[in-house]
Amino acid sequence: MKISMRLAVAATLLAFGSARAADAIKIGLMAPLTGSWASEGQEMKRNVELLAAEQNARGGLLGKRVEIVVEDDGGDPRTASLAAQRLTTRGVVAVVGTYGSAVTEATQAILDEAGIVQVANGSTAVRLTEKRLKYFFRTCPRDDEQGRVGAAVLEKGGAKRIALLHDSSAYAKGLADEIAATLRAHRANVVFFDALTPKEQDYSAILTRLKAAKPDVVFFTGYYPEAGLLLKQKRQMGWKVPFIGGDAVNNPDLVKIAGKDAAAGFRFLSPPVPKDLDTAEARAYVASYRKRYGEAPSSIYGVLAADGFRVIAKAIETSRSTDPDKLRQVLVGGLKDFPGFTGKIAFNGKGDRVGELYRVYEVSPSGSFVLQK
Repeated sequence: MKISMRLAVAATLLAFGSARAADAIKIGLMAPLTGSWASEGQEMKRNVELLAAEQNARGGLLGKRVEIVVEDDGGDPRTASLAAQRLTTRGVVAVVGTYGSAVTEATQAILDEAGIVQVANGSTAVRLTEKRLKYFFRTCPRDDEQGRVGAAVLEKGGAKRIALLHDSSAYAKGLADEIAATLRAHRANVVFFDALTPKEQDYSAILTRLKAAKPDVVFFTGYYPEAGLLLKQKRQMGWKVPFIGGDAVNNPDLVKIAGKDAAAGFRFLSPPVPKDLDTAEARAYVASYRKRYGEAPSSIYGVLAADGFRVIAKAIETSRSTDPDKLRQVLVGGLKDFPGFTGKIAFNGKGDRVGELYRVYEVSPSGSFVLQK
């Protein structure tokens, strides 16, 4: 083939590729596909890719196919910052994710300054929306709401001496602060307030310190990998004080790490888990997920990512545009009782989801998560 012909073919292929890219609406997904929270990230990816495929089967958005552009944040703020920067160069019109509050915080300003709508799914730290970033939203609730519910659960249980344990992360420390403030305002006796170091394998030292404080109950506000180890090692110590967790422990890997015997009786706060979603839309979606992947979704945070994709798609359809200001206008003022899989969705001017979502769950002897009435 002559050089001139090869150049002509190459130019044709390049033009075809550019045309195909122009025919796609790109939505980013930032998720912890590797690292300690990889199971959450993989569920996020499954949910969003399933919804994109279904959207494309219906004709896409604005007559264009939807393309999901995936970036792995590794559950680490530094990695997430680089992931967000890459997304700003890849033509995405919005981003779903991410999971951890500190990780999301490392991405917020980057995406907002680029004029890209971001809908986080598991980042509950209060300060994320108090910044009043124009294009930031979240489908999960805030820690102050969870803090009020957590304090109420502790007080209802009649505990006289309460221990609060966190991991110094933006999410866990913020939630512990919210619970402590409510408890102290009600003159409850908080006998322990301190942090463990995430990703360690031996928590016997902090458990010994906790035990010495003689609490009636321990509320751990960190994530499921550490919660599982705490429960396992607490049982090995023979210490039977009850533990309660926040919504970041809501992952089936909790039971795998702790073991069924150690996890049994552990209670935690969470939005409704997938099996307890009761709307027709949610039930149909769970069936669709099962058909594609051979199992039902196991994490509510994957479903909250799905709701993030759905509100973005709704904003694009309603505004007939991918302009970020028009998307924001729909999300803030145009979504009233949107039928999300996790319940009705609306956002206030800060980007927070409106309404109460938290429930109390208990781990059964078989290792399942049982909604408490």
